[in-house]
Amino acid sequence: MFTHVTVGANDVEASRKFYDAALGALGLEPAAGPDPKGRYWWRTRMGAFAVGAPIDGEAACHANGGTIGFYARDADAVRAFHDAGVAAGGRSIEDPPGERQGPFGPMTLAYLRDPSGNKICAMHRPR
Repeated sequence: MFTHVTVGANDVEASRKFYDAALGALGLEPAAGPDPKGRYWWRTRMGAFAVGAPIDGEAACHANGGTIGFYARDADAVRAFHDAGVAAGGRSIEDPPGERQGPFGPMTLAYLRDPSGNKICAMHRPR
């Protein structure tokens, strides 16, 4: 459904380090970039994610009520994502990482705020 997601950052280098750590725990390579507009990109066969300063020159702000979810291959990867993200300047939010029962069955989740306040999540659904 999605080709890419981009979030704004006021400290792009802090955000790059955070996402290199958190997404690296999910098995992604470090970011490519910066591109000509100063954005860093993480790409997979399923899509791309980018972080950069807003192109309009205004300050970046998070989407209140918005969440970006990242695929995790297993429950251990969800926990590694959480721990790496916190160690790299993120903030743990909501419930502690772990299994939840949702309307679509069991899943393992971890929620973080990145250095700019964007809300992200790693999720694993057992088959």
